[in-house]
Amino acid sequence: MPNFYLPLSGNVRQDINPWNWWTRISNGQLGFININMGKSSDPALEQQILDDVGSYGRQIGQLGDALEAVLSHMKTDTWDPDAKEAVEAFKFQLAEIRRLKRSRADSKT
Repeated sequence: MPNFYLPLSGNVRQDINPWNWWTRISNGQLGFININMGKSSDPALEQQILDDVGSYGRQIGQLGDALEAVLSHMKTDTWDPDAKEAVEAFKFQLAEIRRLKRSRADSKT
């Protein structure tokens, strides 16, 4: 069957991919909440760390656990009130995270 072309169209082929159009127009944003992880100097290494070591949340959680262990061995009675308040807020957040993890684990069983 011969090809049929409209006047002035010629032999034209165009890939239509609305996702490419949308991401170019919207500067890569899809939705109201967008996460820009920034530019990594070594994206392949960063991805390997995420795959082999742990997610950002897991890494931050382990840092929090380690810092809580260090703080438990420090004498904070000579610290200024703002520093003490910051430490107490941090400990409160860690306690809330533990509580939420326990309630999630309890609901799964």
